[in-house]
Amino acid sequence: MAIKITAVIFTLIGLALAIGGGQLLMLGGSAYYLICGLAFVLTAILLFLRKRVALHVYAGIVVVSLIWAIWEVGLDWWQLGPRGGVVIVLGIWLLTPWIRRPLGFQSPSGIRYGASAVPLAISVVISVAVAILSMFFDPYDQSGDLPTQAVAAAPALGGNVPNGDWHQYGRTPFGQRYSPLDQIKVDNVANLKEVWRYQTGDVKRPDDVGETTYQVTPLKIGDSLYVCTPHNLAIALDATTGKEKWKFDANSGMNPDRQHQTCRGVSYYKDQAAAPGSACAERVYLPTSDARLIALDAANGQVCPSFADKGTLHLEAGMKFDPAGYYYSTSPPAIAGNKIIIGGAVNDNYSTQEQSGVIRAYDVNTGQLVWNWDSGNPSQIQPLQPGQTYTTNSPNSWSVFSVDEDMGLVYIPLGNQVPDQLGMNRSENVEKYSSSIVALDLNTGADKWVRQFVHHDLWDMDVPAQPVLLNITKPDNSVVPALVGPTKQGDIYVLDRRTGEPILPITEEPAPGGAIPEDRTAPTQPTSALSFKPDRLKEHDMWGVTMFDQMVCRIWFHQYKYDGRYTPPSLQGSIIYPGNFGTFNWGSVAVDPERQVMFGMPTYLAFTSKLVPRADVPAKGQGEKGSEQGLNRNDGAPYGVYMGPFLGPLNIPCQAPPWGYVAGADLRTGKVAYKHRNGTVHDMTPLPLPFKVGVPGIGGPMITKGGIAFLGAAVDNYLRAYDLTNGEELWEARLPAGGQSTPMTYAVEDGRQFVVMVAGGHGSIGTKPGDYVIAYALPR
Repeated sequence: MAIKITAVIFTLIGLALAIGGGQLLMLGGSAYYLICGLAFVLTAILLFLRKRVALHVYAGIVVVSLIWAIWEVGLDWWQLGPRGGVVIVLGIWLLTPWIRRPLGFQSPSGIRYGASAVPLAISVVISVAVAILSMFFDPYDQSGDLPTQAVAAAPALGGNVPNGDWHQYGRTPFGQRYSPLDQIKVDNVANLKEVWRYQTGDVKRPDDVGETTYQVTPLKIGDSLYVCTPHNLAIALDATTGKEKWKFDANSGMNPDRQHQTCRGVSYYKDQAAAPGSACAERVYLPTSDARLIALDAANGQVCPSFADKGTLHLEAGMKFDPAGYYYSTSPPAIAGNKIIIGGAVNDNYSTQEQSGVIRAYDVNTGQLVWNWDSGNPSQIQPLQPGQTYTTNSPNSWSVFSVDEDMGLVYIPLGNQVPDQLGMNRSENVEKYSSSIVALDLNTGADKWVRQFVHHDLWDMDVPAQPVLLNITKPDNSVVPALVGPTKQGDIYVLDRRTGEPILPITEEPAPGGAIPEDRTAPTQPTSALSFKPDRLKEHDMWGVTMFDQMVCRIWFHQYKYDGRYTPPSLQGSIIYPGNFGTFNWGSVAVDPERQVMFGMPTYLAFTSKLVPRADVPAKGQGEKGSEQGLNRNDGAPYGVYMGPFLGPLNIPCQAPPWGYVAGADLRTGKVAYKHRNGTVHDMTPLPLPFKVGVPGIGGPMITKGGIAFLGAAVDNYLRAYDLTNGEELWEARLPAGGQSTPMTYAVEDGRQFVVMVAGGHGSIGTKPGDYVIAYALPR
């Protein structure tokens, strides 16, 4: 009976592989699956006939599979496993007495002997040995050390922030995410322990939108921490104990048309002219998901009525089209030169009639508009007159700004005009400013320079990260004020922040064509000398848990349009790699201004993009609307677009891991020192497996003078500490929810250095929701 069941199973496997393999071969893919499928069918027939040669034929399958797998991917265990797992398991089954005895012979004395299976046994043993050997190799790991010596003895950190504080999203206006504290070091970080835990009470609701996320980095001023939550609570905590001081609810309500429900942080301001201890002498500014900016007294959370309209600035002012839920600010505004400067997020790909991407500067005390800069009409920087409106649907900035107050410049990372995947009818101004960093005059709003990172963007490659400012010492010992700009496409641009000219070389590389007839592509695209851009995908990069879903991913790979990075969207459907999730996203990178090195988390996930003619887009109200995954409606445009991660039949990425790394690079030379797989599948599978595959993530790193880099972000729920010099993991703490925020650090009155992480999960990547603020420190 066992041999008949086995023969049926082999027949089914063989037919599946032969049919799929034949389709793959016709698409120009590997012939292995067809050959293997036919060999499985032949083995099944011989098993039905009870022929001993079936074992030898299957031994051939094992040997050929091993040779083919090593030829394709070398000693990469994570890719060898799916190719050989089913084959080896079935080979072991064929070696059991239940199979060998029916295929053997009976001696004259009546004793039943099993069929000889020496070739099969040898092939299985060799395959298992190769699999074990491959576990000790990582062909994707890059080891090396960053320079350890300080290049700048007294580096510019930006602003006037005490060493033990964290006053802005990136600690200072320079956005370095670097702390000069050094109590926690490489040799003691493993001793970190949790010292307090606070829960905000703002938990994910049943009627929340999918992109409901905790992305906040707390601020620390004096003895207080300030945080915001996805539903726009502002909270002050005691920095030493974590006890709540006050809580303010903005009552921003719920709206299913919002694409995001998040708050990355609040902004802090101290009025130097106000009497110490007077009302609103120190303020916290809270951006809300219903397009308001609220000024609060940092001492007690009371609204400051002298700001704007009884404490509230209404950001929808000046918008020609203002559909509710389509516009809001998710990031903390910048404060400098007695101005508060804010942009806004618009719903990607909902409509062509959305709010403007205007950047506005207001008097930080009164809320009066000082200047406005609209990328669709950049010469109009004077405040609009009554009745005037900003440019509809101009490129916006939803991320965090950086400021060099001495230079009088604010640096704005810009997105592109929606629809993101359609470039028809874009104005000259839109083509100039989209997907760029622009430097604006802090006092007037006039643009001083612009550096574009994607020409004629059809991929939603908006600049997502806060630019990082530092001074770089060149080999001739001259010092250049620099800007570091991480991008979704993987390039890290290092520019002279005075002019936007490159410090590390930028080259223009040929880019694929093949846009739809109504559109076009740029013939070239820029690439930085410091780049984490991925290699071009090939068929053998397709992945699965088994050989079957891997084969399906190979078939889909050939069915999509793919010509490398910047393959344009198509009616056929295109693979976009890196996808719009980005190699780097809003978490940016962390920079050590003394050693002049960076630490980051490059992520690699392919997406797909398929244009849908307007006639085929479902009517509104049929469960389809604009979103970051699924159908983006693009109302008013000739096409909608289906987009999302390139996933296989089992809903895992079609491309092989690693999907996420930690990496370190020298900003003076542009050399990448190391790249190591980051994160495990602990929270990606039904079983809590500790396998260090290298998983995707979203969030940012933080580094300290003690030589430690801290990072959560990965889709497993951990906060980790790394040696900044070589990227070695030194410590980890299990989080009660997803850690998709950026950690920060500060000192308390007794001198202890605390590290704080917010763990609340991320709706888009499906990590566990929560409402935790957790502090760690060394034992007393």
